[in-house]
Amino acid sequence: MLRLAAVLYILVASAVGGAAVIAVLSLDMREGWQIASAFAAGLVLAIPISAILAKKIYNALQGPKPV
Repeated sequence: MLRLAAVLYILVASAVGGAAVIAVLSLDMREGWQIASAFAAGLVLAIPISAILAKKIYNALQGPKPV
């Protein structure tokens, strides 16, 4: 599951970090530290998102649980 989370992190981090940068730029914040902070916050926020997604995908691939 850790490998799945690592692969998902690459995808999720770029999407969330890019969205954060776009949000900062749309607020007319054009300082370098503001853009870098938004991207770093997006990278940190992507860690739990990718872990949750990996857990859900891993559990879905295990098949239905017997009752």
